[in-house]
Amino acid sequence: MPTSLKDDVLSDVMQRLEEANQALNAAYPGDHHLRQPVHTVYGGAHLFKADTPVKLGQMALRALSEYAPDFVSFAQALALPGYQKLPKTVEDMQAVGEHLKSNPDEIRRLRPESWLAATVYQRVTEKLKREALEDFRIDFEDGFGNRPDPEEDEAAEHAARELAKGMADGTISPYIGIRIKPFTEELKRRGIRTLDIFVSTLVQATGGKLPDNFVVTLPKVMIPEQVAALADLFEHLETKLGLPPGSLKMEIMVETTQSIINPQGACTLPSLVAASGGRCTGAHFGTYDYTASCSITAAYQSMDHPACDFARHMMKVSLNGTGVWLSDGATNVMPVGPHRGEGLTQAQLDENRRVVHAAWKLGYDHIMHSLRHGFYQGWDLHPAQFPVRYAACYTFFLESFSEASERLANFVERSAQATLSAGNVFDDAATGQGLLNYFLRALNCGAVTESEITATGLTLEEVQCRSFAKILENRRQAILGSPIADNSRQTP
Repeated sequence: MPTSLKDDVLSDVMQRLEEANQALNAAYPGDHHLRQPVHTVYGGAHLFKADTPVKLGQMALRALSEYAPDFVSFAQALALPGYQKLPKTVEDMQAVGEHLKSNPDEIRRLRPESWLAATVYQRVTEKLKREALEDFRIDFEDGFGNRPDPEEDEAAEHAARELAKGMADGTISPYIGIRIKPFTEELKRRGIRTLDIFVSTLVQATGGKLPDNFVVTLPKVMIPEQVAALADLFEHLETKLGLPPGSLKMEIMVETTQSIINPQGACTLPSLVAASGGRCTGAHFGTYDYTASCSITAAYQSMDHPACDFARHMMKVSLNGTGVWLSDGATNVMPVGPHRGEGLTQAQLDENRRVVHAAWKLGYDHIMHSLRHGFYQGWDLHPAQFPVRYAACYTFFLESFSEASERLANFVERSAQATLSAGNVFDDAATGQGLLNYFLRALNCGAVTESEITATGLTLEEVQCRSFAKILENRRQAILGSPIADNSRQTP
């Protein structure tokens, strides 16, 4: 076969491409394999106790029981798909529940709306009992306020000791950390002092240990130097306290227009993450500070404002594939009734229910908006928001689960055959990885069960390996090692 390119030309081009591709892969290593929490909950540091996560979960479960004691009332409050077709009587509702236990596939086929509503409610209830709180941030910023130095010093030490007690008692959330004050000129000294007191006290109280998935959140980040300063402080604290190098991690908060575009007109976000020296695990969007920085008045500051969509998309295109988790903000309308205490009238109870349901619906719509834009984590500010968080996540995944399962199964089959024919990894492995990530997120948040995941055509072990490329390679090896494959290779 005639060729025109000389070996030295090919060698030079191949070398330059290899170097460039390796640099690209280093900049965009892809998502890491840890489970991303679906929410982060903030609470004032002065209120934090060792059992705070447990109590918040109990409050969330009580809110669900009080304001939505069954799957029909919950689905109607959130306007879940097909809620108009749900059972009208207690007897029919009970029949759906029994059918769901005895033959879920049949009820899903015959009454899909009831199956979805009942399944979501069941799994939300189970989640609230098992692990209502996934991520908690002990807050020394907005949730704590500006207080005299001795008061914040005392709160930092006390909260650290409570966290150490929670670690020993097994009562803390799977992900946890603190939010310090921003590194602005006015507050940098206070933020640094709180960080030092808290981490030093915690490590001393635990005998040199940090909680699993511990992170420090730095708010209102605007310039790389603020991130670099926190990374330097981490290094000094690790040395001073005998912590393993790199064990202290950070999240940055995107809350101002300067976080998006710098004075030179370039996107700020990549430089912020780079300044962390590999310590940045997440970027969290601050809805209300950001909209305020855009001069949007309070009446129009909302999670679904177009200005927020712009900022979130900048976060997505700047940081996608870097391994940095992205989180959306919070709905600031609390699901709390206006009437409290004993002996409420029926009219007052009804008004409480209407207020809570309206706040639930608003939060549900905001979370679904985030999910559709590829943000799988957000903030919750009150335990009564937890049921809505999980309901939105579960509905999002369950609605399209069957279609996505079929698509992934077909894609895996075609990809394995193409890989076998070409002898290399299938060209569309990135598309397959995106499909696989959908099911990983659904499994991790509790939307689907381990047994249901096999509907994708993959085994649970394959899904848990988290790599589409590895799945294809393993299947390719299995095909090549089969007798049919061996015979076909021997055919002239």
